[in-house]
Amino acid sequence: MTAVFKHELRMMFSGLTAYVYGAFSLFFVAIYMMVYNLASAYANFEYALAGASFAFIIMIPILTMRIISEEKKQKTDQLLYSLPISTTQIVIGKFLAVFVTSVIPLCVVVIYPLILQNYGNLYLPTAYGAMFGYIMTAAVLLSIGIFISSITESQAMAAGICFAAMILNYYMVTVAEYATSSAFASLIAILVVEVILALLIRHMTRNDVLAEVIGLIAVIGTAALYIYNSDWFQGLFPNILENISVYERFYQFVDGIFDYTSVVYFISVIVFFLFLTVQSLEKRRYN
Repeated sequence: MTAVFKHELRMMFSGLTAYVYGAFSLFFVAIYMMVYNLASAYANFEYALAGASFAFIIMIPILTMRIISEEKKQKTDQLLYSLPISTTQIVIGKFLAVFVTSVIPLCVVVIYPLILQNYGNLYLPTAYGAMFGYIMTAAVLLSIGIFISSITESQAMAAGICFAAMILNYYMVTVAEYATSSAFASLIAILVVEVILALLIRHMTRNDVLAEVIGLIAVIGTAALYIYNSDWFQGLFPNILENISVYERFYQFVDGIFDYTSVVYFISVIVFFLFLTVQSLEKRRYN
């Protein structure tokens, strides 16, 4: 794992990836610092971070698009499989490399609250709590990006799919607000999601029977629950969107709420997508 971590870190800093990410990160934080703190003469570091988190839509695809897809295309991933380490260690090493790369620019940002404290009433625990939420949000989105990179051999496709996923994450709460709250609409939306998940399982496992069985059980179970009590589905889909939104959890830290359930949520999502990445690579290893 250490060897993979060092290799990936070296590759990022030998090229432009790490520097482009760091430049974008510092640029967006600086822009929102200027807008919220200088132009408005209001010392609030949390809102600046909340605004700067929009940059993840651009930065995460840049950082993760090549991390696995390019190795699959060049067949250099075969060298990793020959190492005396497990696939899990490979994935964790790659994740830690991109995570460290994303955190390095924050070594500069960490002094901003101390500067702002001299020009207004800034509560440092809230400011650094928001920074913690910002880092955890980056970690979650990076794990999603790594998984997307593992299911394709094209950097462009990995970047495009990742960009769409980041857009969806950012606007998920807005989509939830516009999503109809009727029970039937929630049923249809959930059934569509279940079919998409079944197709994803088929793509990852190449097992039609497994995907069909899981998809069929999910669809039949959901339909049976709707028939039994349709009131359970009233407003269910919008509520699901709000609860799984990564950004909505981050905004709790911005509002000064250090919610431990959000920390558990962040860690669970990271583990989940890294697990999917391991399964994706395991399938390729044994093929």
